[in-house]
Amino acid sequence: MKSGPVRILNATRGTDLAAAAEWAASPARRMRGLLGRSSLPEGCGMVLQPCGSIHTLFMRFPIDVAFVGRDGRVVKTVHALPPYRLAAARGSRLCVELPAGTLARSGTRPGDLLTFEPAA
Repeated sequence: MKSGPVRILNATRGTDLAAAAEWAASPARRMRGLLGRSSLPEGCGMVLQPCGSIHTLFMRFPIDVAFVGRDGRVVKTVHALPPYRLAAARGSRLCVELPAGTLARSGTRPGDLLTFEPAA
């Protein structure tokens, strides 16, 4: 379990996904997630752990989602998931939520290795 903001890197592609992502590991923090926000700024994100499925019920904006397995590899990506939708991935141990368009810009796809380090 992490504390404080984390930087998310796609080690396979050598690209940054987020400079300062929040880590949500408690049940209450995961339940709240991104609800109540009007947007997710570029360079920000949220990591939900444990997490095999997410929803965007009551959200106001689309998000990119990377489901990540125990080994740190992306098992599934979802681009620009709109509000009021569900997404899941078998074998996912955590989920990275990012601003829509982040996965396409970084070239992130299933099989890529993601790493997490303390944000600067």
